[in-house]
Amino acid sequence: MKLLAIDTVTEGCSAALLYNDEIHERYELTPRGHSQKILPMVDALLSQADLKLAQLDAIVMDRGPGSFTGVRIGVSVVQGLAFAMDLPVISISSLAALAQAAYRQQGSENVLSVIDARMGEVYWGHYQLDNGRMCLQAAEAVSPVAGIKQLPGDWLAVGSGCQTYTDELAAIAGVHCEDCEASYPHAAFLLELACFDWEAQNLLSAEQVQPVYLRDKVAKKPKQK
Repeated sequence: MKLLAIDTVTEGCSAALLYNDEIHERYELTPRGHSQKILPMVDALLSQADLKLAQLDAIVMDRGPGSFTGVRIGVSVVQGLAFAMDLPVISISSLAALAQAAYRQQGSENVLSVIDARMGEVYWGHYQLDNGRMCLQAAEAVSPVAGIKQLPGDWLAVGSGCQTYTDELAAIAGVHCEDCEASYPHAAFLLELACFDWEAQNLLSAEQVQPVYLRDKVAKKPKQK
C-alpha cells in the first residue's frame, strides 16, 4: 500500500507518505504560504522513496474544517494530482486527525478535538477509540465553546482551540487540556486513519471530493437581490 497525504487546513502544513509500511512526513508550522510549500514537500517525499506519483494507490486529503483558504488549497492540490494520475482519494477530517494523534501520543481514548474557528467560535467533535481508530460521536460542529455539549466521563481536549479558550474548555465538566503535540493536524495521522478506509475501500474519485467548512454561510457569498 502506497498512500500520500496532504494537510494544509491550519497553520500546520504537511505531507506524508506511507510506503513499505513506514510513514515519512514533512511538516512546517507556518501561518501562510501553504500553496508554495506543499508541492515541494510532496516532491521531496516521493524522491526520497524513489517513487513516482503514478505508483501511488491513493491520495489522502484533509477535508477540513479549518481555515477557508487552507481547506481550498488542500482540496485543489489533491484534486489536481488525482485527476492527473487517475488516482482515488481518501477524505479524512482534521478533527479526526487531531484525535488520532492524541490517542497515539498520549494514550487518550476519549478526545475532544477543538480548532479555533475565529469570531469567538471553535470547530469541534468528540471522538472515542474503537479498534485502534478514533471515531466521531454525534456530529462535528462549529459554535462558541459554551455550545459544546457535555458528555459523561473524562475527555482530553486537543487542538488550537485549547490555546485560545483554555479556561472556557476547563470549565466544561470532565474536560481537561494538556500541553501536547496535537495542536494542529498532521498528515501522518491522516495516513493512519486512511489505512482503515483503504481496507474498507471507502474511496472517492477526484470529482467526488468535497471540502468541509461547517461554517458554510461565511464561505459563500450572499446572493444578490
